[in-house]
Formats: sequence, C-alpha cells, structure tokens
Amino acid sequence: MMRRVGLRGFGLVVGVAAVAALALVCPVRAEEVKVGAGAAPTENVFSKIAEPMEKAVGLKLVLISNGPVEAFKDLDAGKVDAAAGGVPIQDWFSLMESKGYGISDKSQYKHRVIGKDLIKVLVHKDISIKSLSGDQLKDIFTGKIKNWKEVGGPDQAIAVVWGNQIPGTNSVFQKQIMSDAPYVTEHLEVGNAQDVKAKIASTAGAVGLGPLSIIDGSVNAPEIPEVGRPITLITKGAPSPAVLKMLDFIAGEGQKYVVK
Repeated sequence: MMRRVGLRGFGLVVGVAAVAALALVCPVRAEEVKVGAGAAPTENVFSKIAEPMEKAVGLKLVLISNGPVEAFKDLDAGKVDAAAGGVPIQDWFSLMESKGYGISDKSQYKHRVIGKDLIKVLVHKDISIKSLSGDQLKDIFTGKIKNWKEVGGPDQAIAVVWGNQIPGTNSVFQKQIMSDAPYVTEHLEVGNAQDVKAKIASTAGAVGLGPLSIIDGSVNAPEIPEVGRPITLITKGAPSPAVLKMLDFIAGEGQKYVVK
C-alpha cells in the first residue's frame, strides 16, 4: 500500500535534499592558519608539514614567505596569526629595531622554538673547494679575499650573492662567523634563499648563504664550521586555537617531516 506524502512532508524532503546537494557542491571550508615566515622556517618546517597537516587534522596552512622583518610587521598588523623566523627571539627584536621598527612592549609577544636550522655556504659547482675555515669565510664575505685561488680554488673572481629576504640567515652568519664585521658592499642582490641558490648555480665564481634544506646537485656546499640557529614562532598575545593546533602537530606527528 503506497503511503501518501503531504505537501508539508514533501517540502521537508525537498529541503533536506537541497541541503545535501548544496553540501556536495560547496564543501565545508577547511580551518586555516596564516603564518608569515623567513627562509629557515619555510624550508625546514612549513613546506614539509603543510600537506600532511591538512590531511591529518584538517588545518590548512596559508604561508606568506616574506622574511622575518615583514612577517613581524604583518603579525602586528593582524594580517597573520603567527610569525616565524630562523633567529632567537631577542635577536629578532634587535633585528626589528635595527630596521627602525620600534617595539613598545616586548612582553606581549609569546614565542616557542619549533625547530632548528643549519646555515650552509653555497658555491658554484665548478668551484671544487672541499672546506673553508671560519677565517677564510670571514675574509670572503667581507671582501678581503677576492679570488678563489687565495683559498686553494681555481683562478676565478669571487662573486658574493646577497639575499635581501633572508636577514635572519645573514645576521646569524655575521654574528657567528664574521664577528659582526660588515658584509662586502659589492654583491649580487637577489631575494629569498631559493633565489640565492639559483643565482649561484648560474654565476661563475659565486658564493652565498642558505639553509641546509635547499642544498642539491646544482651547487657545491663545502664543509664549514657549524652555524646553527633556532627556528622561533611568535604570536602577539596568546596563540589562537588554530596556532595551538598547528604547534601540537609540529611537536607530534610533524616531527617526522621536519628537517633535523
């Protein structure tokens, strides 16, 4: 015996079907977390965990890789939920102040170390140098040494490549290797760490800096004294639920993806 469906019941059935159809066409948007970052956190942490984190916990990472200075400014402006840089927190504050950016209340920034990074020296692959000492590196990057033959390499002029979007990398190397001596003023200026690597690969005699994670067969990376730094994440005030969710993933399952 067929059951009659009244107009009211029919409307309910149609309404449920319409909602179901709309859900198929317009799936629920994934939760997002916005992070501004420098080269070290981008290459060592966020580029590694973004996809597995979204699959595992439904959190989509919106990454703005524009360097620690701009990331800090974006955090203050409320454009991102967190900022990350390859620099200790106090050095980060000093970096901002050196750029003329005043920080009135440092206590409002909460920070956590989420990884570590090793800074490497990258040279053109035709410069078959196996190792460089701290003194040699200092003389190369200050411009005192101008030819590779002075450090046991070929008779080739040295071309220093400078990444203007990796101030954290530059400042840590300057502090740990160069005793805060100034970098050579004559250099080839590019943007981020990947730009540095690409310029070195295409320029005879070139040398520059970058995180360990970007080294591949396109450049040579001689042995150097260890230059390391923490990767720091900061929030303005307490971390949001989305940032806490990301931090929990990084500290847990994310560890198998993070470059050690």
